[in-house]
Amino acid sequence: QVQLVESGGGLVQAGGSLRLSCVASGSTFSYYAVGWFRQAPGKEREFVATISWSGDNTYYADSVKGRFTISRDNAKNTVYLQMNSLKREDTAVYYCAAGRDSILVLTPERANYWGQGTQVTVTS
Repeated sequence: QVQLVESGGGLVQAGGSLRLSCVASGSTFSYYAVGWFRQAPGKEREFVATISWSGDNTYYADSVKGRFTISRDNAKNTVYLQMNSLKREDTAVYYCAAGRDSILVLTPERANYWGQGTQVTVTS
């Protein structure tokens, strides 16, 4: 069992930056791939970025490539999402998700555990 808690969301102007954190407790977190997803009002949950258990492999949605960076510190049981050059369309609730049986968490179906989400609002 893994519990995930996201933090770091908030209100930011377009062009600004935020760093989200996803802290895990419970089972051995370093065995899990982790993905970040987001959901805007009235829209489906969408993939943002993912990282393998070792941190050697990452993958990004085209919409965030070059602006967002995912990383992890297994000693701290934490995965980060550094978000730069934020746009209004990045406004959403951001969720982290851990997958036990996948190299990368590319879709919600590959996740075994979810956090409660953190709100990111980008203003113009």
